[in-house]
Amino acid sequence: MKSKHIVIIGAGPAGLMAADVLSTYGLNVDIYEAKPSVGRKFLMAGKGGLNITHSEPFSDFINRYDQSDWLQPMLSEFNSQKIVAWMDSLGISSFIGTSGRIFPTEMKAAPLLRRWLSSLKKRGVKVHCNHYWQGFTANRSLRFSTIHGEKLITPDATILALGGASWPSLGSDGAWANILASMNVDINPMLPSNCGFRATWSSYLHPHFGKPLKNVSAWVKNDCGELLKSSAEAVLTTYGIEGGLVYALSRPLREQILIHGTTTLYLDLLPNVTADKLVSLLAPSRKQSINNIWRKAGLDDVKAALIRELLPKEKWSDSTSVATIIKQCPIELSGMQPIEEAISTAGGVKQGALTGELMIQNVPNVYCAGEMLDWDAPTGGYLMTAAFASGRFAAYGVLKNLT
Repeated sequence: MKSKHIVIIGAGPAGLMAADVLSTYGLNVDIYEAKPSVGRKFLMAGKGGLNITHSEPFSDFINRYDQSDWLQPMLSEFNSQKIVAWMDSLGISSFIGTSGRIFPTEMKAAPLLRRWLSSLKKRGVKVHCNHYWQGFTANRSLRFSTIHGEKLITPDATILALGGASWPSLGSDGAWANILASMNVDINPMLPSNCGFRATWSSYLHPHFGKPLKNVSAWVKNDCGELLKSSAEAVLTTYGIEGGLVYALSRPLREQILIHGTTTLYLDLLPNVTADKLVSLLAPSRKQSINNIWRKAGLDDVKAALIRELLPKEKWSDSTSVATIIKQCPIELSGMQPIEEAISTAGGVKQGALTGELMIQNVPNVYCAGEMLDWDAPTGGYLMTAAFASGRFAAYGVLKNLT
């Protein structure tokens, strides 16, 4: 086994985790990365605090994924507790935030990445940057373009961990999809996920773009009449709306837009206040202005502006009309932001195109991991966990098939 040569293409969380496993067994592991440095998307994800996983019970955790049955064996083997233990082994402590999300104590991704790369280097893993994968030769050698020209490599096994198609400037450009499709690998088209959605605003709302909508809840109806709900913050933007509130609903919102061309996102601007209570709080008063009444009822400037945007002026003094739109504020969405601006992508290599060990059915000894696989999940640590877990799973597939 020690003489076996394994190539991993892509130095993000999935690829590095695959190398972590394989190097433990003493294999000759080389990682090839298209960019001048590794983990660029990983570092960007940690810019505001690296949410690496989530502490909720596994039965809830697994249901955050659209392909839960497929991913369950992978996630069971590397769940949130095991991720915390792995970080501890690298000398990186962690904590659970009030939302249940798990972060490294230092919050940033860089310290973890440095420790991780140092550990891999000690085990003999070699990282080669500025190597852009171009596909296969006729005899299935790997083709790379480098600053020194083309390089051909013929390993014993290859793990592709090339990411999806979001943030192409950081390395995930999705070009691999055309390569694999030309080899009759079944792939679902990649679509934006955890992204902003387009809505049309009047100039009245412009002063409030970039300000957060806090303490709100949201829902969308699917074609079965089900209400799919979310509670988080959102931000109104020049193009529409973004933030955790809509990221959590990006899958049903995307599906509705693809089917119908548009969809409606409903907001409850004051979820902790009943409609009847609001009617009472919003009752007109000769001694108070509308602004003052709304403020005392709990509406900040952004929420008040959104009501004025959507409710005709002649109804601003009608407490029932205002209460109704507070509790069911409809925002018409006409599309998604471009895939290049999305946090992640849905779609990818279908489960049926792979063996149970994530090897491509019709391309022997070539495995796929991470966001290349056809699964989708919201932000909150779920994306990172599945990348880690699938990278490990593919590595164990290599070990099983090489023995």
